[in-house]
Amino acid sequence: MSDKEVYLTKQGLKKLETELEHLKTVKRPEIAARLKEATSHGDLSENFEFEEAKNEQAFNEGRITSLENKLKNARIIRSFEISVKDLDTGNVYDFTIVGTDEADPDFNQISNESPVGQALNEKKKGDLVEVSVPSGVVRYEVLDSKIGE
Repeated sequence: MSDKEVYLTKQGLKKLETELEHLKTVKRPEIAARLKEATSHGDLSENFEFEEAKNEQAFNEGRITSLENKLKNARIIRSFEISVKDLDTGNVYDFTIVGTDEADPDFNQISNESPVGQALNEKKKGDLVEVSVPSGVVRYEVLDSKIGE
């Protein structure tokens, strides 16, 4: 796996640690029990339950490896909360700039590596920002900003 730094807020780090713990202590034993049960049914060549459990085991172990790698390469950052006004539409948006693994556009959490996240990161009230996005150029005025946890 890659040794690329993974940027996470404290909350994002805690979320990944919690998921990893769940996969190791809850999910892994559940899958092992399902495999044991499926092997007790005899011939494994046509045993759907066995194949399904093996596939789930492979997915779970892959996710564990991925999470362990991310946590090993984690660099803690502080979130950045920013309120902006789109100068072309007049719409106001509240964004939280977080690490890529935490980004969730449905909740206005944008990646620090995205064009908008890079352009807005650490801007202050009154700053004017132009951002190139796939649909063109967006112009924002920063209404408020603060560093989060």
